[in-house]
Amino acid sequence: MSAAEDIANEPGRGFDRGTANTVLHIDDVHKSFSGLHALSDVDLDVREGETHAIIGPNGAGKSTLLNVCVGRLKPDRGAVVFDGEVLTGKHPHEINQLGVARVFQTPEVFPELSVLENVMVPALSKRDGHFRLNPFKNFFGEKALRDEAENVLESVGLQAQLTDMASVMSRGDKRRLELAMGLIQHPRLLLLDEPTAGMARHDTNATIDLLKKIKEGGMTKVIIEHDMHVVFSLADRISVLAGGRIIAQGTPDEIKENPKVKEAYLGEEQV
Repeated sequence: MSAAEDIANEPGRGFDRGTANTVLHIDDVHKSFSGLHALSDVDLDVREGETHAIIGPNGAGKSTLLNVCVGRLKPDRGAVVFDGEVLTGKHPHEINQLGVARVFQTPEVFPELSVLENVMVPALSKRDGHFRLNPFKNFFGEKALRDEAENVLESVGLQAQLTDMASVMSRGDKRRLELAMGLIQHPRLLLLDEPTAGMARHDTNATIDLLKKIKEGGMTKVIIEHDMHVVFSLADRISVLAGGRIIAQGTPDEIKENPKVKEAYLGEEQV
């Protein structure tokens, strides 16, 4: 039996794999660091095709939860299930191959590559498994892949920067580049950790419009955001984390009126 199956079948946990329309199921997840409880009793379902926002004060555990989902962290207890398959215990590249892509809070781009090449790398990795640069093969000369990468870059407004080195891009443009790197993988589930951080308002609004178009295509998204304009523009449902626990879940209108949410945001941006 695998480590993931051991976790999933731990006696007395009441483990399940979510309902029929659930694409991501987080079941009783706990995670501590040196005795500090970053996540406690986290249960969360993301429905297929929806945009699900996770909000909460700084230090609430939001990024930790995404790290658990993509295999960067192993929970102390609990399991994460994607499309009926237990992810807990799998490596990040294995989870990515299953159809889960992530856009990080701090842009993780390849500074030594051009903008176009940055978008082609994850596409090659998705196609070929472990992608490693080979100096004897011109991976970046493949026309079909280049054309697709150019189309994705145009969709995020970076068509004028194809040959620019990623190292010279602004933070906001790097955010858009990493979004393109996620989109070209055609994931079933896209996890976005503050996708508009560092963007000017007009770029934020353009990103909102783009993510709305993606939703029309049926892609499921989980978004962590501090900008409530972004959250309420995009989210079908919202989960609120505070102190590592889910304190509220519901529609945007329900969350706006929830007294626990207002209390959790004292000293933070009010919802």
